[in-house]
Amino acid sequence: MKAAVLHQFDQQVVLEDIEVAALQPGEVRIRTAATGICHSDRHGQTGGNPALGLPTVLGHEAAGVVLEVGAAVSGIAPGDAVVVAPAGSCGTCTWCSQGLPQHCTNLVRVRADGTPRLTLDGAPVTQFVGIGSFAEEMLVQASSIAQVPAGMPLDKAALLGCAVITGLGAVRHSAAVRVGQSVAVVGCGGVGLSAVQGAVLAGASRVVAIDRMPEKLDLARRLGATDVVNAAETDPVAAVRELTGGVDHALEMVGLPATIQQAFAMLGTRGTATVVGLARPGDTIEIPATDLLAEKRLQGSRLGGTRLRVDVPLYAEMYLSGRLDLDALQGATVSIDGLADALDGIDSATAARTIVTF
Repeated sequence: MKAAVLHQFDQQVVLEDIEVAALQPGEVRIRTAATGICHSDRHGQTGGNPALGLPTVLGHEAAGVVLEVGAAVSGIAPGDAVVVAPAGSCGTCTWCSQGLPQHCTNLVRVRADGTPRLTLDGAPVTQFVGIGSFAEEMLVQASSIAQVPAGMPLDKAALLGCAVITGLGAVRHSAAVRVGQSVAVVGCGGVGLSAVQGAVLAGASRVVAIDRMPEKLDLARRLGATDVVNAAETDPVAAVRELTGGVDHALEMVGLPATIQQAFAMLGTRGTATVVGLARPGDTIEIPATDLLAEKRLQGSRLGGTRLRVDVPLYAEMYLSGRLDLDALQGATVSIDGLADALDGIDSATAARTIVTF
């Protein structure tokens, strides 16, 4: 099959013909229909995860059709439409048993016997977070997939694999925004715009969207933001505090020390800053210790606390019934031949998500 392979950090991915191994009992083989290009893929490409094994197939936010299931897989059959996401879990470990599957300690992303699922000229090729969706097919653990209704468009379903479950999930599960509270969202890419929608759905009284690109702020307004702040033109902290006096929740989607500190500074008394963005190893932040006297909190969010096989079908039904807007999140659509340039250009992209279709 054809796949976009990263051979070295900070280099462009290269289309290669790679081999897919035979199915093992707990695995599912899927024909990729669509995959989103996420900043986490760019993060991996540029060395943000030095432990990432190379060569690798990036990509982790996808949808497709099941081709084959292993002997130990139940509940999924060939022909099913599915979303593939990095939010799998075992369902039985201590964290899963507490309803916190994002911290699963038994999540299997590589084969127990050490054999590779993908090879190039006989040499192993790894899969980014056990998925590797920048390819015509995916061979993954069954725990990484969730079924969606047959009528769900798969280019929209791909967005449920990361952007929506992470952003909307952070509002629902991590921050637990309540009706009437005020919310600031720092960074309005696919994840941030999903958080904007989540805040609106939660009944937030004010939803302030912050970004440096006017196009993304326009999208935020379309999706329900009550206020927007262009951080390229004004101090976002001062602007948010002037608008709200300090928010109950600030959700940070960028992963930079500066924007994390800004999110914390936007809080009012007893406010919570939830960091969703992916920081780089070694990054540190500084916050005023005296702000803790106002009972402000700083917390992280991992994959939006998603319960994959509960949340993904729910969000798909919400899209089909008109309660969740995925159309606004989808920007350019490219083929696999245009994937490399789209990945390299993600930092300057004005749309929420570029989708690769197969």
